[in-house]
Amino acid sequence: MSEEATAVAEFSAETKELGDKIAEMTLKQAKELSDYLKDAYGIEPAAGGGVVMAAAGDAGGAEEVEQTEFDVILTGFGDKKLNVVKVVKNLTGASLMEAKKMVESAPATLKEGVSKEDAEKVKSEIEEAGGSVELK
Repeated sequence: MSEEATAVAEFSAETKELGDKIAEMTLKQAKELSDYLKDAYGIEPAAGGGVVMAAAGDAGGAEEVEQTEFDVILTGFGDKKLNVVKVVKNLTGASLMEAKKMVESAPATLKEGVSKEDAEKVKSEIEEAGGSVELK
């Protein structure tokens, strides 16, 4: 056998210990770790399950991509459910019954992928009617 075929990578004890801890994690713990890395260091999992490092540098958040599309989520209807139902009906083009079901099932997505201006407009209409909205 050649030397290359028998070569084994050597790892430090610290690396082995960390790797063993990660390999023994439950799905819930892995999710918590993922959320922590995202919040604390801006590291997000890649689509294939790998990890992508955020670009390092002094620019920090200055290079963050500004969100251009928003989802409008109805989170509540307050004391004026009928007013909110009417606004939801007008905004979505749904029937009165569909709008009522949508309002009663809050949180419900009213609009998806709309511009910030349109999302703010929908938000103000819902809030004027007595409802509450979250933009994502």
